Amino acid sequence: MNNLVFGLRPVIEAIEAGRQIEKIYIKKGADGVLMGELREMAKAQRIALQEVPVEKLDRLTKRRDVNHQGVVAQISAIVYADVDEILGAVPDGAKGLIVVFDGVTDVRNFGAIARTAECAGAHGLVVPMKNAAPVNADALKASAGALNIIPVARVGSVRNTLKLLQAEGYRVVAASEKSETSIYSNDFAVPTVIVLGSEDTGISKEVLKLCDAQVAIPLRGKIGSLNVGAAAAVMLYEVVRQRG
Repeated sequence: MNNLVFGLRPVIEAIEAGRQIEKIYIKKGADGVLMGELREMAKAQRIALQEVPVEKLDRLTKRRDVNHQGVVAQISAIVYADVDEILGAVPDGAKGLIVVFDGVTDVRNFGAIARTAECAGAHGLVVPMKNAAPVNADALKASAGALNIIPVARVGSVRNTLKLLQAEGYRVVAASEKSETSIYSNDFAVPTVIVLGSEDTGISKEVLKLCDAQVAIPLRGKIGSLNVGAAAAVMLYEVVRQRG
């Protein structure tokens, strides 16, 4: 329970203290003055709130005698960076490489991609505040510690972030099996953002519209797509190959 804070007042105090909170779980139908204050603070800080049955809170705290008061907050396992910090950390003369997630919710996939990105020399990861895998102990384990090394930015809008990166000279490339353009014909020798989407629905249409290119990994077998973690590895190491 080291990454959990429970109880109304302790969770409010954690927010006031600037603790980086991954998500807050609250009991369905919970109300009251303090609960209203917590909801407003979470909204102002763009912290994800999820209403759950009380049994879920009991499972999270693991002990029946814990008085969670209908609130459990999950503290982030890492300290998030700003997108500007990621951009500023790219060495002079280097071609930036940033991975943006759009709907990747599986913790193990996220951790595995973070590990590959760090090994491939990517300069940072960008995850949305909503509809994203939590950066928790399981993600850290799956990343083999890479999430303690590679900077991760959490943003309210993937679309606005991509526009910012494009304004900074980055070419945004979406991984999409529906594309007729092979990754091997794409120029990765320029500052690049790789966008990865959900295995179920892929990258959202709104985000796809902003991308400068959509590329696919050639498949020779009968199965129509790769796991997002495997696809990320192929793309990242095509970047490495092209950049020598």
